[in-house]
This record gives sequence, structure tokens and C-alpha cells, in this order.
Amino acid sequence: MAVLPVFKLATLLLRTMSKPIASRLKKDAGLHPKFRDFIINAAQANHRFSTTLQRRLYGVTRFDLPIPKLNEEKAVQAAADMLGELFVFTVAGLAIIFEVQRNSRSEARKEEKRRQELEVLNQKNQALSAEVDVLRKQLDEVALLKSKLAEVEVIAKGCSHKNMFQFWQKTAEKTTVN
Repeated sequence: MAVLPVFKLATLLLRTMSKPIASRLKKDAGLHPKFRDFIINAAQANHRFSTTLQRRLYGVTRFDLPIPKLNEEKAVQAAADMLGELFVFTVAGLAIIFEVQRNSRSEARKEEKRRQELEVLNQKNQALSAEVDVLRKQLDEVALLKSKLAEVEVIAKGCSHKNMFQFWQKTAEKTTVN
């Protein structure tokens, strides 16, 4: 269980560290010329999309009005903000995905443990059922012997000692024949 708090603290640390990293990305975003051109184009496309969406939401019927371009510094700033937010969102999303997968694996291990415990209980149940069957057979044999003993006692009450010996001899002969 000590792993859980360490993991939670590591996730919190990663999220916290992503904000300064995003700020650094924002700051350094416009320094490289090719990357600067790329983010300016991305910012302009985002500006066109959001402006068109706002016009439709507000019910502007004239779509032929041109959408003014952002100046270069505003475009760099907007793209840098978008890049920073994307970085923070990506880190948070990955942390959530990792947490869900970890919980899923934990649940799978718990389910496997429950399944194994259930299998052990089923095996014990089968063993006990077999033992009950053996005990029932033994009980049937005891009941059979008890009934034979009762028959012998009934016969013995009606016979003398001499006849008793002959009875035992006849009973023994019947048993060996069967």
C-alpha cells in the first residue's frame, strides 16, 4: 500500500512541474524562425476558426466579411498560450490514462484472486460432498446391520441355546453361499 501515496505524489509533482515547463515553452516559442512561422500559421488558423464559430453563434448572417489577421506578436502569443495549455492538458490527460490503467490492472488482479478463492472453495465443496456420500453409504451399511441384528434378536428370543447354535450355523452357511 505504500506504492499508492508515492504514485499520487509523483502525479501531483508532474502536474505541478508541467505549469512552469509550459511557461518556458510559451517564452521560447517564437525564438526559432521556422517554428515561429509554424505557430503563427497555427494561431491564424485557430483565430479564423474561432471567429467563424463566434459569428455563427451570435447569428451574424454576413459571412462574406473578411476576418482580420492577427498581428505577428499577437499570433505568437496566442500560439504560445495554446501550446502551453496543450502541454498541461496532455500531461494531465496522460496522468489520468495511466491512473485508469493502473486501477484496471489492480481490479484485474483482485478479480483473479477472487476467482482462485472461488475455485478453492468449489474444490473443498466437492471434497466434502464426496465425504458425505461415503458417510451415507456407511450409514446405510450400519442400518442394514442393525436390522439384521434386530432379526437375530427376535429369533434368539424364541429359541433355546441348542437351537441358537443351529441358527448361527445356518446363518453362516447362508452368508457364505451368497
